[in-house]
Amino acid sequence: MDENTEIWRKYYQKALSRKHSPRTERAVQLNASGLNVAVDCGCGTGSDIAYLAEQGYRVHGFDISPDAISICHKRFHQSALIEVSEASFEGFSYPTAGVVIANSSLFFAEPTVFNKAWRALTECLAVGGVFGGDFMGVDDSWAEGFRLATTSLTQQRVLDLFEDFDIVRFHERNEEGPTSMGRIKHWHTYSVLAVKRGQLI
Repeated sequence: MDENTEIWRKYYQKALSRKHSPRTERAVQLNASGLNVAVDCGCGTGSDIAYLAEQGYRVHGFDISPDAISICHKRFHQSALIEVSEASFEGFSYPTAGVVIANSSLFFAEPTVFNKAWRALTECLAVGGVFGGDFMGVDDSWAEGFRLATTSLTQQRVLDLFEDFDIVRFHERNEEGPTSMGRIKHWHTYSVLAVKRGQLI
């Protein structure tokens, strides 16, 4: 087992006890698309999947980690509302959805195909649907030289991604703080909650 695999396994074991994100609740409240379909990008151990299914959503979750998907299969194999698959941002087949969640996962999108992945992710959202997620800023400790490929963006670049959205919340974090495993790093992130603009039919 390589070092990256061991680190991720420890992370997922810790994440199993984590509650869903409050932003996911807000996304459900804001969803005006009429579609109770959600996509959880980089779903991890499925905390947000569980919440969305409880709200009556058909949930499509994906993660590039086989360990994460294995955990989700064990958690949700009896649910007819949940489908999980091992896939990347750019490789996943996105269904038309009313909610798309990418909590702390787009940090690890492959930089060379980020634009393609973002286009696929946002095009699947119906008008009135909601995106909730995080982006890595250029001052983050992991922006350069991290053990995995990361995509870091300037504030203006993040804002430009949402030209077809009404931004409900935009929050920048730029400070020292612990990771989920307790190590201190410099965090520079942009957290966004936004509703897809357009004419409802």
